[in-house]
Amino acid sequence: MAETPPVVWISGLFNPMSFLTAIMQVTSREHMLPLDDIVLKAEVKNSYSPDDFPNFAPEGAYINGLFLEGANWELGSGSDQGYLVEQAPKELTPQVPIVHVTAIQRKFI
Repeated sequence: MAETPPVVWISGLFNPMSFLTAIMQVTSREHMLPLDDIVLKAEVKNSYSPDDFPNFAPEGAYINGLFLEGANWELGSGSDQGYLVEQAPKELTPQVPIVHVTAIQRKFI
């Protein structure tokens, strides 16, 4: 029987939007909020390796398998957040590090 890994390879899913919608639905039910008031929040982590995340996210999910076009991602140092930089020469689609996707209430953004 297949088991959901702690870091989900979202590019390998047939319908990745349904996985992200499920994150919103679980949050909506846990906090008794209308689904229309829920939005997704993405926090890019400072690691490309799923081995650095052996446990499931406390809320939401860790995902990988995203790529950029026309930009690159510079990892942050320590607990600092990384940032977008210019695309490196001859690197057409650089990989995005692991992303922690959570659902939050719309009024908090």
